[in-house]
Amino acid sequence: MHPKIKLAFIIALPLLIFSCIPSKDVVYFQDASQFETLVDDNTFTSKFKVDDLVSIHISTLDPEASAPFNLIRGAEEGGLSMRPEQVNYLVDENGEIDFPVIGKIKIEGLSPSETKALLRGKLSDYLKDPIINVRIRNFTVTILGAVNRPGTFPINGEQITILEALGYAGDINIKGRRDNVMVIRDFDGTKVYNRINLNSKDALRSPVYYLTQNDVVYVEPNKSGKAESTLDQRSNLAFSIASLLITSTIILLTRN
Repeated sequence: MHPKIKLAFIIALPLLIFSCIPSKDVVYFQDASQFETLVDDNTFTSKFKVDDLVSIHISTLDPEASAPFNLIRGAEEGGLSMRPEQVNYLVDENGEIDFPVIGKIKIEGLSPSETKALLRGKLSDYLKDPIINVRIRNFTVTILGAVNRPGTFPINGEQITILEALGYAGDINIKGRRDNVMVIRDFDGTKVYNRINLNSKDALRSPVYYLTQNDVVYVEPNKSGKAESTLDQRSNLAFSIASLLITSTIILLTRN
């Protein structure tokens, strides 16, 4: 390689490397040490809220005995019986569901396991050793702002972390602030705003690290408000300077 071309590469190389260094603003859990252990003492459990849809199924060794305690919607079309479909319960404005035979039951503020225990007690006069399955049917979270795929996402199961939810949205993009993510949560019609710093390991202990149904997560864009983030601009500038140095050197050599 010609000495002048080699010199151009030596000058440009640090700039090219610099352009690839990620900004500290986009690194999660920056203060976590190597092999650091964090015991998860979070006792979070999902609780039922007003307007939740709840699936409850009761079964016993005697299907006929448990049948009156299950809401089943059947249909007939053209003289043919359609497959029965279980009906979900709606938690009304008083936090109650209207359960067959038993009547109104207040489940607002209860977890699925607590609801099972409540139903088991109320069914003890009617059924022996019932198997009770309780599940929320409308668990969704909404991710907005500076993420790659904003939207509302249905959640399977009863628990999800904010990291898993951001994974559904394709992660925070390079323009998003990870140190000031907002979680909007509804409690009995009252909106509660919480902020979480995902740059810090303390985020794992945040009260909004585990999301609840219908939470809204908003990722704020960086302060520049421009189409490109500071990191994008720095990378583009460094790459342009490096390319210009190499190109200029080659042109000068060809003229000589």
